[in-house]
Amino acid sequence: MRTVIYPGSFDPLTNGHLDVIQRAAKLFDLVIVAIAKNESKRPFFTLDERLDLVAQAIKGLSNVSADAFEGLLINYVEKCAGQAVIRGLRAVSDFEFEFQLALMNRKLNERIETIFMMPKDTYTFLSSRIVKEIARPGGDVSAFVPPPVCAALARKLAKRTAQPA
Repeated sequence: MRTVIYPGSFDPLTNGHLDVIQRAAKLFDLVIVAIAKNESKRPFFTLDERLDLVAQAIKGLSNVSADAFEGLLINYVEKCAGQAVIRGLRAVSDFEFEFQLALMNRKLNERIETIFMMPKDTYTFLSSRIVKEIARPGGDVSAFVPPPVCAALARKLAKRTAQPA
């Protein structure tokens, strides 16, 4: 079975991420969307919330699953018997950092390949950070994220504004 891991913080999952997931699902027998536990990034959504949102967004894809991991990605890929890692590239500016990661992962385990995929051109500008920046002041992000993510953003932001300062 050809298994690929698509790692990220997915805070939150965007339509660009979903596009990469859907295209990877056509190329591999199993795609594991691996949500990184990295508290140093101070995520907007908890790990459990991100896992649930990804699971909701991929439920129609029979060969895609969601999981969480902590520690070195390459160890997680090995544990899952993965052959490759998918990394999304939106722009040339992403390439240098992603290239360094790919080379380091190859140094750690040369059996595991890194594959770069670009989202559709309509999503090249999109990032989780931009989605949060639009959503915080009440902007409409429904064109940028799956419906469950849009609803979760609205709920979480409503709770934050309802709390006294």
